[in-house]
Amino acid sequence: MRKIQRALISVYDKTDILEIANALVQRGVEILSTGGTAQHLRDAGIDILDVSDYTGFPEMLDGRVKTLHPKIHGGLLAEWDNAEHSTQTEAHGINPIDMVICNLYPFEATVAKPDVTLPEAIENIDIGGPTMIRAAAKNHRHTAVLTDPSQYPQIIADLDANDGCLSEERRFELASVAFAHTAQYDTAISTYLANVGSESEEFAPDLTLRFKKERTLRYGENPHQRAAFYKTETTPGACAAWANQLSGQPLSFNNLLDLEAALEIVKDFAQPACAIIKHNNPCGLAIGDNLQDAFTKALECDRTSAFGSIVGLNRRVTIQTANTIREAAREGVKIDAIIAPSYTEKALRTLSRVKRRPILETGPLSSAEPVLQVRNVTGGVLVQDPDVHELSADALEVATQRAPTEVEIESLLFAWKACKHVKSNCILLAQGAQSVGIGAGQMSRVDSTIIAIRKAGDKAKGAVLASDAYFPFPDGVEIAGEAGISAIIQPGGSVNDAPVIEAADTYDMAMVLTGVRHFRH
Repeated sequence: MRKIQRALISVYDKTDILEIANALVQRGVEILSTGGTAQHLRDAGIDILDVSDYTGFPEMLDGRVKTLHPKIHGGLLAEWDNAEHSTQTEAHGINPIDMVICNLYPFEATVAKPDVTLPEAIENIDIGGPTMIRAAAKNHRHTAVLTDPSQYPQIIADLDANDGCLSEERRFELASVAFAHTAQYDTAISTYLANVGSESEEFAPDLTLRFKKERTLRYGENPHQRAAFYKTETTPGACAAWANQLSGQPLSFNNLLDLEAALEIVKDFAQPACAIIKHNNPCGLAIGDNLQDAFTKALECDRTSAFGSIVGLNRRVTIQTANTIREAAREGVKIDAIIAPSYTEKALRTLSRVKRRPILETGPLSSAEPVLQVRNVTGGVLVQDPDVHELSADALEVATQRAPTEVEIESLLFAWKACKHVKSNCILLAQGAQSVGIGAGQMSRVDSTIIAIRKAGDKAKGAVLASDAYFPFPDGVEIAGEAGISAIIQPGGSVNDAPVIEAADTYDMAMVLTGVRHFRH
């Protein structure tokens, strides 16, 4: 156990700093401080010693040099049970610093601003703070280092329980957190600088991923798997990970995956849209005149599969939509979670009557810079741009003798945008701007076609079909023709394009080619 007799406090985030500073003063701890932190403590009536008075050296260079001094770092790094260290520090008037409380300039928040300049970013690179944190963490046998306000209550409790001392175990724990803190900080800086002014379309030669643990989850995809939820330090825009949970039980591993899928689909549409997700695939998707209309149409696609589903909406949820969702529940449709930009007070009260159902609010679905997608493989990760390809009617290549009508083109474009959110192999049938049958994740495209048609039933007749990749053989098109499909949209590019197109002509189906595929593994 080591008694805390002298502490250096220099923080940007001043949350609860007065509480721990007062706790230290009450135990007779001398406090060194500098800059804005010193003024903040003085204004609260806390007696402190300025670092410049202690070192005999003034702050200089616009505050860039404040704590970079041997009397500071000697006090942090000396091993006080080492006789030679003690002799050297005594000769130079260096006193022990038993505790450092320090957090860093908000570099990530600064560079997240859309109008940030490089000089502004550079000025928010903290030098003295990381140096003190690393010195104290290295010498944790003699110095405690606190880097997060959430640590303060436990440290105060430890000082109460141990007559002003902290155990070596606690100091080691704090040091581990401190090194993670500075590592994350340096990574944020290096990542930003690597991308400043870069016009290269190549991916960076080194990739460092940074996430902060949000919480431990009850379990992973299955109860026998451990799991935890980590998220980015700053929000990339409206997303499931940063959504505000307004009610319901804690989110599960699978909830988070499905909420993400639901939100990303409806973000793709400018009109009021609803996506109903089951096992990371939509079992219903539609746009409508309003959210109530969109939900009703999406649910009509596959009410059976919608049991235990996640609902994503892209508009403020009103009482009318909430009542429609509640009515579906009365009819046996179990909805496990809902995510939307916002809710009226009445809508939230109505939806929250199901106490365990999570209700999430994302805020406005404003457009943001596309975020790179990362997937892990054993021993590595795969990184790619998100699939944000937009397709217009002008870009369609008519491959068949019959061109699609304007009504069919509108429905084909909806189906094409929708199918990119379905696991491959995907076949999606739509009537207007409403999915009526979805075949997802099959090993053969013909099986996906059969499933989509079976789910659509009578609604397959006159529907349009979107295929996320080309038809390798005519069989899937022939099955679609037999079911009464009126038009098909697909990438094309198969060596069998000619017989595939011929099959469409046989059934007087219109077929358009996109030249782009939408695989989703």
